[in-house]
Amino acid sequence: MSEIEAVLFDFGGVVLTSPFDAFAAYEVEAGLPPDTIRTINATDPDTNAWARFERREVDPEEFCVLFEAEAAARGLTVDARRVLAGLHGDLRPAMVEAVRRCSAALRTALLTNNITPFAQQWAEQESQRSEVLAVVDLFEVVVESSVVGCRKPEPAFYEVACERLGVAPGACVFLDDLGINLKPARAMGMTTIKVGDPAVAIAELESVIGIPLS
Repeated sequence: MSEIEAVLFDFGGVVLTSPFDAFAAYEVEAGLPPDTIRTINATDPDTNAWARFERREVDPEEFCVLFEAEAAARGLTVDARRVLAGLHGDLRPAMVEAVRRCSAALRTALLTNNITPFAQQWAEQESQRSEVLAVVDLFEVVVESSVVGCRKPEPAFYEVACERLGVAPGACVFLDDLGINLKPARAMGMTTIKVGDPAVAIAELESVIGIPLS
């Protein structure tokens, strides 16, 4: 019998397709070296433009200026607005079904680093907005970096999720597509699953919680 009481999901790269695919397409289009955007985001990851934006310490205009300056420091010209445009991925139906089944049997939370609260997102994509928000509504708890003022991989972010769910970290399983976000969760006692191939991740989650998810 599984001792897991709660399943915690990342959003982009887990429930949604990864923004890294959009970043890579832009890099090809702009003639930038591969992984330019990921490399910039990984430099000074707690204090750079991206981190400050996800904590809502800067607005979109300020982010663009800061991010483009970070690129310029590497001798590169990047259109930060094009980078932001790549953040809206597509829902993964199999993962949405897994969320639905988890929500029917266990506590669930959505843990996302985002630059704008869900209530304000997809303003220009109304059809997708309603569909995405319907999935967000499946979760008992939603923790957004743009709302709580901290972000993955800061331990405080995971602590907020556990407090709101009323569960101990050791009773949680957490899915994310980035190892850097899984490391602190694992250190707190959570079971972690790195999401690459969604089908593989769902199968691994099934084995952890003992519930069929497809």
